[in-house]
Amino acid sequence: MRALFTTAPLAGHLLPLVPIAWALRAAGHEVLVTTREDFVPVALRSGLPSAACGPAAGLTDAVRDGPLARPQADAGPRGLLSGALARVARGGLAGVRRLAEVWRPDLIVSERAEFAGPLVAAAIGVPWVRYHWSVSSLDEYRHAAEAEFASELAALGLDRFPEPARVFDPWPVSLRRPDAAAHDGVRHVPAHGDVPVPDWAFTRGRGPRICVTLGTMLPRTGAAGVRDFLAELVEAARGSECELLVAVDDDIVARWPPLPPVVRHAGRLPLAEVLPACDVVVHHGGQGTSLTALAAGRPQVVVPRLDDQFDNARALAAAGAALLLPPSRATAAAVAAGCAELLENALYAKAAAGLAKEMALLPSPSAAVGLLEHLGPGPGMPRSYPNEDAV
Repeated sequence: MRALFTTAPLAGHLLPLVPIAWALRAAGHEVLVTTREDFVPVALRSGLPSAACGPAAGLTDAVRDGPLARPQADAGPRGLLSGALARVARGGLAGVRRLAEVWRPDLIVSERAEFAGPLVAAAIGVPWVRYHWSVSSLDEYRHAAEAEFASELAALGLDRFPEPARVFDPWPVSLRRPDAAAHDGVRHVPAHGDVPVPDWAFTRGRGPRICVTLGTMLPRTGAAGVRDFLAELVEAARGSECELLVAVDDDIVARWPPLPPVVRHAGRLPLAEVLPACDVVVHHGGQGTSLTALAAGRPQVVVPRLDDQFDNARALAAAGAALLLPPSRATAAAVAAGCAELLENALYAKAAAGLAKEMALLPSPSAAVGLLEHLGPGPGMPRSYPNEDAV
């Protein structure tokens, strides 16, 4: 069986697909990842065969001066990236179609913000599967893509994207929305880059260790003072009895004054290896960081900035595993107070540990292989492409 994986050119969108793709390869199936040209080197670092479906997307540049640059409302802005992601899918559509014509996949697996894959799957008559990151429904993303691809959908006799054959969901069942009841659970297995892990990551310091990360995209977009906020957290740590572990790119830290002795720069170290020796995680509410912190059983202070991050933060806070600081309250002093509360009140850690146990019971990515095999043509059966000229 051949499975074509499609992803937007963002690390947080690609990495959740990697364990399932590798599980398929280990079971003897063929896998190909496709994304925009500038992101192919990142995909290749996962060890998976990868191909470009279009020229460089420049997604980070596209949003740098847009809505992300403005302070966000506490209620949580919706769909800030939906238009940009729909346009990225538009730019990759022809490339995904060409790959489907020459490689002839039996199914297409797409992360939920990538819509060229589902459209091509509908056109060539093969099943498509969605990887459902986030607890949010994110209807804004689908609506933007349906507007972008209205003519292509109409050519197929559709006014919206068809439903996927399967939806894989890594979130604990207790945190999912009612509309996710039919999703197939899959265990969150963090995929790492190519950064070695230092030995200090496996040991604890004298005091509590707090990890701070705002993901890979937000610090690069200049989103509403994110870099200044990180620098303020570092400055506030001076004189603290806690060790602050800052996971941010080297070139950003290089612009800061010398770090205090209690602050350690972690760069892009794999969080799954770092967080077990931490006591609290401060982050933006992104899918990967949220679930990796939960899998480690760590309580969290969440400072969301856009889209699904607010929904993830609310779900974690409602479960008792996190404190939510909306943009208007997300100051260095408030974060410090939140960390102190998490360290003093063991109920947060207990709730996080309970969710970690729930996540561990979800089926592994290898279990997803059987579900995908049922969608393929079966041994010796020809591939069928009934609508090859539709898109």
